[in-house]
Amino acid sequence: MTDTAFLPGVPAEAVLASLGRLPGSDFDSPDSSSALVANTFGWFLDRPRQLLPLPGVPMGLPEMVELGVEMQLPMRSTRHPRLDAVVTTSTTLVAIASKRYQPFRPPKAAAFTEPFDARDWGPGMARFGVLRKALTAGQQTFRHLDAVTLVKQAYALRSQSVKRARGAVLVYLHAEPQTWGNGKPVDPKAIARHRSEVTSFARAVKGDDVTFVALTWAELLAQWAKTPALVAHTAAVKGWFGGL
Repeated sequence: MTDTAFLPGVPAEAVLASLGRLPGSDFDSPDSSSALVANTFGWFLDRPRQLLPLPGVPMGLPEMVELGVEMQLPMRSTRHPRLDAVVTTSTTLVAIASKRYQPFRPPKAAAFTEPFDARDWGPGMARFGVLRKALTAGQQTFRHLDAVTLVKQAYALRSQSVKRARGAVLVYLHAEPQTWGNGKPVDPKAIARHRSEVTSFARAVKGDDVTFVALTWAELLAQWAKTPALVAHTAAVKGWFGGL
């Protein structure tokens, strides 16, 4: 990854320091989801106060922005989930799971390999627990939404938010691209199905200690485009990454 892979104002060295430990990250293509997150939120690494509270997210004013954060589960010998970005405020830990083209590609098999049943997560995670068991038993399935990973991220976020005495919000920041990077159209039915699955997931876990918020990239950039300090950055993101 070279400096030319970054948008104006993005602190390249800080982004590299944050993401250098992540294997297989591809930043050189405007089609890359990793590049999208790194450039969009990387701009705030050294200016977190300029990041507005995300639309629809109860969070307060940001104090710190991090990229590629591994959220520790309270278990030994397990693989801890990563979040694309984490925003810390005085009251809330906001974890961002970003998706661009992934929901519309052939799904990869995902399963719960961690011993979640071995712990008492309390009544505040009961809805996530019900969903996790339904996914494990095959009683609930998702074609486009990676619900297994989202549930794992929610458990890890809950653990870390308790340690830091903050509330927890898991933001599913997703794109609804009309075309692939090669110009071919994305199936509009797939976009509609994905949107429906996101709504179903949100309904299933509503009321638990980890607040789940679905947010589109278009909604986020529309907010920033109305903010004078973010107009240039927003235009650069749109110019490089195209329709989101």
